[in-house]
Amino acid sequence: MIRTWQIDSVTDAARARIATARVAAAHGVSALDRTRLAAALSGRLRQCLTKGGTWRLTLEPDAAEGLLHAVVEPAPDTDSAGEGPWRTSVPCPEPGDGTGVAGVPDDGELFAEALLGADEDTALVLGKLAEQEDLVAFHREELHQTNQGVLALHAELDAAGRAQREAFAAERAAREEAERARRRLRFLADASAELTASLNHEEIVRRLPRLLVPEYARSVDVWLFDGEGERAPGSPPVAHPAAAVVAARTGRPQYAADHPGGLPGVDDQPPSALDPLRPLLCVPLSARRAPLGVVTLSPPGERWDPDDAVMLIELFRRASTAIDNARRFEHNRDIAETLQRALLTELPVTPGLRLAARYLPATYGLNIGGDWYDAFLQPDGALITVVGDVTGHGLHAAVMMSQLRTALRAYAVDGSSPGRLLTRLHRFLHHLQPDLYATAVIARFHPAEASLTWAAAGHPPPVLRGPDGRVRILDDKPGAMLGIPLEQDIADHTVPLEPGSTLALYTDGLVERRAQGIDPGIGRLADALGAFPARELERDLNGAADRILPPLLSDSERDDDVCLLLCHLAGAL
Repeated sequence: MIRTWQIDSVTDAARARIATARVAAAHGVSALDRTRLAAALSGRLRQCLTKGGTWRLTLEPDAAEGLLHAVVEPAPDTDSAGEGPWRTSVPCPEPGDGTGVAGVPDDGELFAEALLGADEDTALVLGKLAEQEDLVAFHREELHQTNQGVLALHAELDAAGRAQREAFAAERAAREEAERARRRLRFLADASAELTASLNHEEIVRRLPRLLVPEYARSVDVWLFDGEGERAPGSPPVAHPAAAVVAARTGRPQYAADHPGGLPGVDDQPPSALDPLRPLLCVPLSARRAPLGVVTLSPPGERWDPDDAVMLIELFRRASTAIDNARRFEHNRDIAETLQRALLTELPVTPGLRLAARYLPATYGLNIGGDWYDAFLQPDGALITVVGDVTGHGLHAAVMMSQLRTALRAYAVDGSSPGRLLTRLHRFLHHLQPDLYATAVIARFHPAEASLTWAAAGHPPPVLRGPDGRVRILDDKPGAMLGIPLEQDIADHTVPLEPGSTLALYTDGLVERRAQGIDPGIGRLADALGAFPARELERDLNGAADRILPPLLSDSERDDDVCLLLCHLAGAL
């Protein structure tokens, strides 16, 4: 039901407001929406009364949309007739017809009561709003406290995140530094092993640049001194000789400029005060007695990493030891080789018997000075030939070899047989050097006898080639090594000897290989000796000795001396 009110005074506006509230209540409009409708209508009516004239309020329920429409517009006969209507709507859940809505009484007391009743909704809403405001204030305070807690939590999380990131960064940096340190230690161990593996000081010097360039240095120069403290022949000039001289004189590493006209040339401070910003590093190579030389190197980048510099100084300290050891070994080897060659016998010339000997010193390792051969005549005209090998290496072995050679010649004066000679040598060596041993084989040729007498003590067996080319290995029971703590009488062995026969005495350096043992090598020697034509052995025994060695040594590491003594009994061609 549409209801309409004419309004031209404040009283009419009040009655219309009260009636609107009652109509809205009758149609089931909520108290909040009624209060909003009344407040909006009051404001509009106040504006209308200010403008003056007669105004009309229309309340129209819309059952289809579930709304209650309120329209305020000027009456047709007023001055504001041209003004547009004002409209507002509120939800109307109970679309009634409004017939049960009482009007607004004219009595003043009843009107005031009605006006107060109309404002009950407003009071109720305001009370609820007050309660809601208190609740909102409480929730606002609670929300504020929650926000503060969230902010504090965020701050703590942010601080924890920063601390965690810093811890991760520190752990990553520590891990990277540990990896760099591990890489340096591995390089130091590998490089040290490679340097100490060689006993040639020139090879050690050549290996240094290969090890360091380009990872740890851009260039490496090595300046070696000779025994008099002067630069060794063939040593390249260093980049900064002044710094190198100071490093050699003081025995301390020096940083220097890359050229004499740059930064101050030499830092005389101890190693802990070295300045890594200077591009050249001069490190002395020091031995126990005298400086060996100086290494000058430039950094791989713009400057030196302090840890790399410390590692390089330690590497050169180890290189110094390796070079010093190599030089000592080379010195002792040269002495031993000189002594050994001086003691090797010039073979005697005997009618009907030709001799050819070859001695090759080891070219690798320490095994030099122990192998020897000898040939001499006894008073009865017999020829003694011997090949031996003293255990041990270097100068000591060469000296012991010379003593055995001298003792053997002295024992042979009385015409003793090979077995008797070896027995006496065994006792002599055990008495003279209880911790040193030797092997030897002795063969005796007598012009009045058509036989060969021989004896061996721990030595590879002789190889005998007959005139028909057949080869026999004389491996009858030998004696034990000379010098071992054992009483022994070494026996003689005799075999027939025909003209045109060739006997080969040798040391294990000719036939023994680590991976194969000694037997295959002896077989190869027998095959090589049997393959020679009889005419060649008869006419050129020295040439035959030269041709036997290369094929037999083709697979040798040459880490031991090699001795070969060929004895050929002349025969008719």
